[in-house]
Amino acid sequence: MGISKRKANQQSPSANLTPLLEPLAALQRLLERFGDRGVIIGGIAASLLGQPRLTADLDAVLLLSTDELPELIQAAAEEGLFPRIADAEIFARKNRVVLLRHQASSSNIDISLGILPFEVEMVERSQKMTIGKLHLRLPTPEDLIILKAVAHRPKDLTDIQAIATSHPDLDKTRIRFWVEQFAEALEMPDLWETISNLL
Repeated sequence: MGISKRKANQQSPSANLTPLLEPLAALQRLLERFGDRGVIIGGIAASLLGQPRLTADLDAVLLLSTDELPELIQAAAEEGLFPRIADAEIFARKNRVVLLRHQASSSNIDISLGILPFEVEMVERSQKMTIGKLHLRLPTPEDLIILKAVAHRPKDLTDIQAIATSHPDLDKTRIRFWVEQFAEALEMPDLWETISNLL
């Protein structure tokens, strides 16, 4: 189940998202440079698909090999996004996450290099949501719930409840399948039971 046009049209950035519009635009342009192989996740996606909440950083998943890191870092710089640590490429090769900062706003941006089958599916299923003049590529509500189930911090569980409230027709079969897959891999046998109670 994708992001409905009705829901997308109803959503608008709240005041706490306004300072992030410029770095968001830069991040979206960067993803588009790589053929829309990425989606914006994290607090921004949770605010747009669930309930608006404060978030200071931006997060994305990009289907990219580590061999393409020099190209990514160069393209990011052209969008005003620069590494925020020394040896950012070495760190990214080891941890599969590129740590950037939007120079003009000082907003931090984390880009995870996706490789898992779920991440590939998430990008393939993603849809664009229009926010003012921005066209952001976001995961479906189901896939964002799956990501947040794995992260499993208190704010992630709160986000799951908000997304479920905003999207009463969730594909719970898909959510359960992937949550159970991750639960087995992470040795978290009670994960689905916890998440199902939030839906």
